[in-house]
Amino acid sequence: MKKIKLKIQGMHCASCASNVERALKKIKGVNEANVSLMTNKCFVEAEDGASVEEMKKAIDKMGYKVVGVEGA
Repeated sequence: MKKIKLKIQGMHCASCASNVERALKKIKGVNEANVSLMTNKCFVEAEDGASVEEMKKAIDKMGYKVVGVEGA
């Protein structure tokens, strides 16, 4: 199990944060995703095999941008 912190740019409201959480939870290996709109960060708990690149692609696809990754 690994914990990853993603810094996300472009979220404007609670709906944006909710959409990001939902998209990340659909990725294989992601157990939990919690987005903080106030800090523009997402805290992800994932299996060791989960791909950070897939997480970035899912967020990019929604129109937001990952500008930082910690713990990957």
